[in-house]
Amino acid sequence: MFNQVMLVGRLTKDPELRYTSAGAAVAHVTLAVNRSFKNASGEIEADYVNCTLWRKTAENTALYCQKGSLVGVSGRIQTRSYENAEGVPVYVTEVLADTVRFMDPKPREKAAD
Repeated sequence: MFNQVMLVGRLTKDPELRYTSAGAAVAHVTLAVNRSFKNASGEIEADYVNCTLWRKTAENTALYCQKGSLVGVSGRIQTRSYENAEGVPVYVTEVLADTVRFMDPKPREKAAD
């Protein structure tokens, strides 16, 4: 069996960093990944992929990235389900990230006057 995914896209909003009761950092991000073709109107559409980051990867991404940052994510796809408050089953598909690469160039430091 093989479950590996690699994505390059832009963050749709700032990373949401939280900590579990055991103290582990976790962040949730949504990645906008452009499709490699244009639709009938000549526009490029995007897929929006939910990703979960853990520990140092979560902390560093929250510290150095923001809405619009270009990142590369590698990890695996995970599915899960639960019942919401109304008792309706909810199915979730997400990427559990192993690594996140920051692909935007570093901002230049301002020269001292």
